[in-house]
Formats: sequence, C-alpha cells, structure tokens
Amino acid sequence: MREIDKSKPVMVTGATGYVAGRLVEKLLNEGLTVHAAVRNPNDKNKTKYLDAIAEKSSGQIKYFKADLLAEGSYDEAAAGCELVFHTASPFSLGVKDAQKDLVDPALKGTRNVLNAASKSGTVKRVVLTSSCAAIYGDNKDVLSMPNQTMTENIWNTSSSLTHQPYSYSKTVAEKEAWKLAGDQSQWDLVTINPSLVVGPGINPHATSETFSIMKMLGNGDMKMGAPDYQIGAVDVRDLATAHYNAGFIPAAQGRHIISAENTSFLGLAEKLSKTFPSYPLPSKKLPKFLVWLAGPSQGMTRKTVAKNIGYPFKADNSKSIKELGMNYRPMTETITDFFQHLVDEKVITGKK
Repeated sequence: MREIDKSKPVMVTGATGYVAGRLVEKLLNEGLTVHAAVRNPNDKNKTKYLDAIAEKSSGQIKYFKADLLAEGSYDEAAAGCELVFHTASPFSLGVKDAQKDLVDPALKGTRNVLNAASKSGTVKRVVLTSSCAAIYGDNKDVLSMPNQTMTENIWNTSSSLTHQPYSYSKTVAEKEAWKLAGDQSQWDLVTINPSLVVGPGINPHATSETFSIMKMLGNGDMKMGAPDYQIGAVDVRDLATAHYNAGFIPAAQGRHIISAENTSFLGLAEKLSKTFPSYPLPSKKLPKFLVWLAGPSQGMTRKTVAKNIGYPFKADNSKSIKELGMNYRPMTETITDFFQHLVDEKVITGKK
C-alpha cells in the first residue's frame, strides 16, 4: 500500500508519445508537476502539444533529456519523484533488426528507468506500460487458455525474435521489470497491459502503428475487404485514466488488462461507416487465402497470417474495473472521435 504525495513531481518517460501525451495531460490537469523524460527537449515540434496543455492547466512540466539505451540517463528526471510512469517503448511492426529496433530499447530502457527509480531513494511506485502482447503472441494461443480468455496470470510463450518480435519485446521487458522489482523493496511495480490503443491523442501526427491502421481503413487501402483479424481495443483517454489510477490507488498491484471491447478491423470499420459513409471503408472480410498471399508484401509473415486470421480474441478486463475503477467508454464513440480528429487534421483524406 503505497501512498503517493501529489505535491512531489512525477516522472513520465516517452512523454511526447501517443499514450504518454494523454497521461501527462491528466497529470497536469490534476495540478501535478511532471518530469517529462524525452529524447530531445529542444524539439518544439514534439513538445508544443504538451506546452499548450501545461499553459492552461494548474500543473507544471519540466523536460529532461533521456535515452532508453543510455545508462543513467533517467537519473536526473527521477530525482525527488515518488511515482514513475514508464511508457516509452517502440511500437512498430515493420522493423529490419528486431533485436536492435525493438528488444534492446524495450529491455535496456526498462532496466535504465527502474535503476533510476532505485537510485533516486524517493520513488515508491513504478507504473509500467506493458501490453496484452506480453500475455499472448498469436490469436491461436487464446484457444488453449482457460475459457479461451486472456487473464493477467498468463504469459506469452509463443513469440520470439523471428516470430512476433514486438510481442516478444514487450514480454521480455515486463518479465525483467518484475525481476528487478522483486530484487528490492523501496518501490512496488504495477503494470498496465492494454490491447490496441485507439482514439484521439494530443498530437494528430504521432508515429504509432495505430495511426497507420486508421489511415489504411480511411484512405481506401482495405476497400476490397479487411482481414478477419480480431483484436481488443481501448481508448487512449481511458488508458491514461488507468495509468493515473494505477499510480495513485494505494492498493493497486500486479498486472491489469486494459481493454474496452473485443472487436476486429472490420468491426471498427462498421462502427465508422454510419458516421462517415463517404469514405472507402471496408465492408466485408477478405478471404484468408488472399491475406496469406498478400501478407508478406504488407509486412505480415505467412506464419502470422496462419496463426491469427480467423481466430477469436477474448480478454477479461474485470480486474481493471474492480481494482482500478475503470469505466470504459463505448468503442463507437472512441473510433468516431479518432477518425474525425484525423480527418480534421487532414491525416485521412480518402473519399470514395
């Protein structure tokens, strides 16, 4: 039971990122001082969105230069903090070198941030942004889980450097976090395991894989049909609330699946088609054999197609509702807000 003093600063890594942006907004609006650890504090293109929020809020933001791979680079930002949110980790599916581009930043970054927490002498709690990808690797895995449903006590054992390397990077990083947490008693660890994060961020031009998926849906890349890829999805604004509550609810502990709805790419498109009838959204499933043929050219291996397309996705979010007080907004609202945001910012331009 760790009570966090809200008069002390709070560190957020990767503060200009998609997930962290909404979290920092919430912290600032609650009047907290945020130590924002970012790669380049002088990049005004990245920091302007947070600066605009800080100006209107009762909180304060201070930037610190930090690099996931540089040892000790989070020490200054962590000094004097009681709470650390570690959200920084690359989310990209089309990488050339999985070890260098995904695993090293995830694993070494986690070590650096948690070591900084220990060195601070003041940090009482670390909230780590993990993923449902640390619970399962492929949709087919879900079939062998109890009740064919993901829960927090299951770990991904099917991913590797060569198959689903993003999921592998999230798994090894979270396991390392739990190991480091167990080696000391100064701070406790709470992890947040979201499904696919959607919804309007503070920066409409963020570089998250989610934006690529939305652009493909809205600009006509899937107008012939969407692959039958079932997913969980959660609003980025709800995810910010989950992080905040995981930091400040003293009894919060362990892992938390943060997912509003079990859906699919086609399910998301169907929710959008009512409000955006003039956009070339997919309206039918693409046959699996076509996805299998085209997969490699779209960055999806045939093994990934075989183990995911046509298989269900089911996650149990009841722990987050009970222990973090989550009240998820409907996915129709989320996806409509998100699409409108990207249309307004001219990120999505495709019309039928």
